[in-house]
Amino acid sequence: MPNTPHQLAEEFPEHLATIRHLRAVDGHFHRICEEYQAVNLAIHRAEADIEPVADLSMIDMREARMRLKDEIYGMLTQPEKVAQDP
Repeated sequence: MPNTPHQLAEEFPEHLATIRHLRAVDGHFHRICEEYQAVNLAIHRAEADIEPVADLSMIDMREARMRLKDEIYGMLTQPEKVAQDP
């Protein structure tokens, strides 16, 4: 679906380079981005009545998307940890 709202590039356009970098080097970041995209697509499909879900399921999916988005944003905005010499 080319016009799925709430894509990460749309949500964080100022962090595109950081998103690409972290997805390439950080397995956890990559996994939560994939999970965000899957939940976001499921929400979009439910809202478009392609795959309708119960109201409580929609609430749970939206809360999951919000938690993932918050975690992603936190990782995007934290200063990168620099290895220190012993």
